[in-house]
Amino acid sequence: MFVCTLLTSPSKPSLDLALVESLRNAWGGGDAQWLAVDEAVAFSLNVMPDNRWEVWADVQKLGVDLVITPLAGRRKAMLLADMDSTMIQQECIDELADVAGVGDRVKSITARAMNGELNFEAALRERVGLLKDLPESVISEVLATRITYMPGGAVLLATMKRDGAYAALVSGGFTAFTSAVAGHLGFDENRANTFIVEDGVLTGDVGMPILGQQAKVDALEEITTRLGLEPSQVLAVGDGANDLGMLGRAGMGVALHAKPSVAAQCDVRVNFGDLTALLYLQGYAKSEFASA
Repeated sequence: MFVCTLLTSPSKPSLDLALVESLRNAWGGGDAQWLAVDEAVAFSLNVMPDNRWEVWADVQKLGVDLVITPLAGRRKAMLLADMDSTMIQQECIDELADVAGVGDRVKSITARAMNGELNFEAALRERVGLLKDLPESVISEVLATRITYMPGGAVLLATMKRDGAYAALVSGGFTAFTSAVAGHLGFDENRANTFIVEDGVLTGDVGMPILGQQAKVDALEEITTRLGLEPSQVLAVGDGANDLGMLGRAGMGVALHAKPSVAAQCDVRVNFGDLTALLYLQGYAKSEFASA
């Protein structure tokens, strides 16, 4: 058995009843369960539709996300999340670079690395090198003035943790940022790279080993083993090429507003919803959300 979930943007809910009924009838779906009025609905399916991706492409033009997942094991016991452009709306290293006056150079490298065009470790070293001699105090400044949280993140964490889930933030970014973001949102642990700092300034070097794509997979394996969970019980979310390993290994890997080359490799894609979409995909109704 499968479940089909249809989602739209919470800021502009526009899910049309006629569309829902048309799909249910065409695919022989079960009764529609409205998870949020005009915003999210789900219905069961006995088989995976042959024209799944053709229909997905059609409804994308209407501002609708269509996701089909197994019905069994829908609710997950662990959240494994990327940070940059996933739990927050920025790329932290890009914001630091902007302050340092090398924003355009670093942003170009970041975009290519997240799209899978560059080796992640080499790209990270190059970007950090461009930050040499930047005062460490700039990190606090960027956190306070430039970092904003992705809508729905606090509700996602509060709801899953209320129901006993474990939450880990695993980033190819830096602990100087993940520790603050994890603390604010309520993650149980965080992992990331480290800046090398001497006399209050960045040296332009990064601590070893560099945490890239494999480190995120390793985190999934290590944490699930420690908690006595299976990878199938994990919901992973990310947007970049270095997230593909954990997205593929997790029971539900969500490409959230992901780079096109990344989304193309994932079966669960959220392009219009915010982070509360991850609750709808687990079958939560909006009335079940915890207060952030």
